[in-house]
Amino acid sequence: MITATMVVATIPVTDLERSKQFYGETVGLTFLWENPFSARYRCGTGSEISIFKRPPVTTEHTLAHFEVDDIEADVKTLEAAGVEFLDYTEGPLTTTGHIAQLGPARGARFHDPDGNTLGIRQA
Repeated sequence: MITATMVVATIPVTDLERSKQFYGETVGLTFLWENPFSARYRCGTGSEISIFKRPPVTTEHTLAHFEVDDIEADVKTLEAAGVEFLDYTEGPLTTTGHIAQLGPARGARFHDPDGNTLGIRQA
């Protein structure tokens, strides 16, 4: 087993400047550092997310989700910042107010500017 100190999700993006604006200003993550091809953000107290410039790719699953304490407040804050949430009308992810009941937890999904699916989840 590896002895990792943390896991960092790496998200592919086509436009680094546009994505830095989204993750830093719209989502409100704490900027840590950047180089010509990527940028890193702190998410909470022990997690980080990296955005990495690359050609377009298609993903059909959630690449990362953020664990939150108040999902309703965070949905409202993100929506006010221009984030559009994914709503589902049937199946296990049926949403009310953008939020789905996921067993004992609740979650909401949205896309970044490259169409990558991200989520927020409250246990």
